[in-house]
Amino acid sequence: MTRLYAGLAAAAVAAVLGALGFAVLTRSPEEAFAQCRATNVAGGTAAIGGPFELVDEQGQTVTDADVITEPTLLYFGYTFCPDVCPLDSARNAEAVDLLEDQGHEVQPVFVTVDPDRDTPEVLGEYAGFFHERMRALGGSREQVKAAADAYRAYFRVHEAEPGDRFYLVDHSTFTYLVLPEHGFVEFFRRETSAEEMADTTACFLRAAG
Repeated sequence: MTRLYAGLAAAAVAAVLGALGFAVLTRSPEEAFAQCRATNVAGGTAAIGGPFELVDEQGQTVTDADVITEPTLLYFGYTFCPDVCPLDSARNAEAVDLLEDQGHEVQPVFVTVDPDRDTPEVLGEYAGFFHERMRALGGSREQVKAAADAYRAYFRVHEAEPGDRFYLVDHSTFTYLVLPEHGFVEFFRRETSAEEMADTTACFLRAAG
């Protein structure tokens, strides 16, 4: 009887451990990255991000699957932006370099909210100025709006006089951390420093395995 009880106990322990292992393997991104997350998203992280179709610096149509092939810092702005976008793009590029120093390869991606002025050529020049690995994407108004809507990124183009190319675009200034196998996992505000962004991103990358 003792052996029988011992066998039953061992089986019970194995079942518990197996259940725990299954729970770990099936944890949601919310649970897996809880120790890294500094923000809260209404509706959870699954409410942000998703498929998009845009046009790259070479004029080629690309999808999210083509672009987000590695950890990505995704930002919505425009190249004619007089102040905010250049500062944020420089900060994101610095964070990418800091992460590289830690052994993590992350790509910065810039998505324009001003596709009328931001042609592939303009976007390519802009991206190259900030980082050799930065990708810059545009497309039609409809494509850009669909991508912005997927990430809950706000923008509004100010009306300009006919032929006037000097107009402003209001837009949100979040940078989104997107992982290929998990999708959107975190966002960073303007006041987040490059060092803070790099440290938080590194935490997510370690948690992702």
